[in-house]
Amino acid sequence: MDTTGSNGSDPAATDASGTEAKRGVLQRLYTGTGAFDIVGKRKYWYVVLGLLMLVSALFVGVKGFNLSIEFEGGTNISMPAQGASGQISTEEAEESFQQALGSEPSSVQLVGSGDSQTLQINTEKLSQADLVQVKSALFQDLQPLGTNGQPSADAISDSAVSGTWGSEITQQALIALAVFLVLVTVFLAFYFERWMAVGALVALLHDVLVTAGIYSMIGFQVSPSTVIGLLTILGFSLYDTVVVFDKVKENTTGLLSTTRRTYPEAANLAVNQSLMRSINTSVIALLPVLGLLVVGAGLLGVGVLRDLALVQGVGMLAGVLSSLLLATPLLVDLKMRESKYRVHADKVAQRRSNRGGDATATVNGATTDDRSDSESEVSTTGKTRSARDKTNGTGGAKLAGAGAAGSGGAQPSGKAGRRSAGRKRR
Repeated sequence: MDTTGSNGSDPAATDASGTEAKRGVLQRLYTGTGAFDIVGKRKYWYVVLGLLMLVSALFVGVKGFNLSIEFEGGTNISMPAQGASGQISTEEAEESFQQALGSEPSSVQLVGSGDSQTLQINTEKLSQADLVQVKSALFQDLQPLGTNGQPSADAISDSAVSGTWGSEITQQALIALAVFLVLVTVFLAFYFERWMAVGALVALLHDVLVTAGIYSMIGFQVSPSTVIGLLTILGFSLYDTVVVFDKVKENTTGLLSTTRRTYPEAANLAVNQSLMRSINTSVIALLPVLGLLVVGAGLLGVGVLRDLALVQGVGMLAGVLSSLLLATPLLVDLKMRESKYRVHADKVAQRRSNRGGDATATVNGATTDDRSDSESEVSTTGKTRSARDKTNGTGGAKLAGAGAAGSGGAQPSGKAGRRSAGRKRR
């Protein structure tokens, strides 16, 4: 009996005593025998990921982004992080700025480390009068130290930033994204097939939208480093999706010529076989990102590294989820729209029903009855024996004589008669 389950697991991995159910989650995850029915629950994943995309789109459309000064333009005020009273915190600088103008700056962050650490205050474009007022308040409240180690108003500098540079960066990023998507589509369509290309593009759209939505939701500042990081995670997401699709392609090669598994079951098995690898790859990839956050942003205070690490961390997690829970299930739904895969699934179901309940079997798509086959075999054997007997010249009379011997009728003559008589005397 074929015990292949709806999750596409190997029949040898699951027996009637429920061995698979007794195995631990980690063991099933490591062996990748198809114990997790990911494709079978694809409607659930569609709902969860669809709601996540919808919420992300609403935040992007309603709240928008916290754009950095490079995109919007404005004024940048820089000053040493060391004051007459010691280290100057970002909270102290923000409070002094707010008291001077009555509004909060766009961002305040520490840049650098040690004695060269500075405070960067970004705000909307200030008039000359407002700029003088802010610089005066910062000097009086915080007393930043100059190069001679004494408090100095000259240690506070300012610069005007135009939003043109950020706009150019964004435009170039969008062009690069469009070229990237076109090349990816062509590659997947030729190397795999068109439906795999569609699934991969939908997964990429999910990753971009979810990452953008989380940035908008939490209020992370979007800088040119964020845009660069976003392009980076697209490559990671596509890489993970291609790995899963390659396993799907391997499992479904020659699938229509057998009735062991359906296409959804073979795809689910591929996802299970790639699950542990995807987890390991994601963990290893997130370790450097965590290092950027802790060391680069936390210890060194480099804001650029923080922006880059945040978008990469969020995007990698979204990429793993989309490649496993969205791309492959969507591929299954698209493939099952083709009549040949639906017919094949019906054949697999019929074969399992026949072998599990009655005496019929499916062979090459045609249903035959086991009992009819047996009767046919007996009939054929009988005909063969009759033909052989006729060839040997015995005919029907000789067979009739042999049958009558056992009932006391005519006895066989010659050597056969003597042997029979000898057995009776013994």
